[in-house]
Amino acid sequence: MPEAKRIADQLRRALRGPAWHGDSLAEILEGVTAEQAAKEAIPGAHSIHRLVLHLAAWAEIALERVTKGETREVAGAEDFPMPGRWEGDLEQLFLSTGALAAHIENMSDTELEFVLKPNTQSVYQLLQGIVQHHLYHAGQIALLKKLI
Repeated sequence: MPEAKRIADQLRRALRGPAWHGDSLAEILEGVTAEQAAKEAIPGAHSIHRLVLHLAAWAEIALERVTKGETREVAGAEDFPMPGRWEGDLEQLFLSTGALAAHIENMSDTELEFVLKPNTQSVYQLLQGIVQHHLYHAGQIALLKKLI
């Protein structure tokens, strides 16, 4: 199996499962209400809603980076968007990550080796990082869900 297909598979498993490590994001987020998602369970920490938006944003940013071949600064509301309607924002996570996985699946190994400008990160490193990023925040969301 080509490496790009493996990465796309890992991203889909992180999002919807089955995931080797445990529950996928979809399983963790199942049943979370808008009220629960908005709750700041730990003072100063992001809510589940903000983390979902952050993950969706980074799936979109990663897709932009691999299609344009370059990076740009990401900060503030683009990094952690302000919550809107919970159901719509949750759906955006699945749409954004699904679109990224679909794009990755069609990439070649040569495209994975491409170094994004102006830094020295390869597309491969970015995409593996996005999978790791989804799982990292899935763990945070699982813990926050227990606290609410």
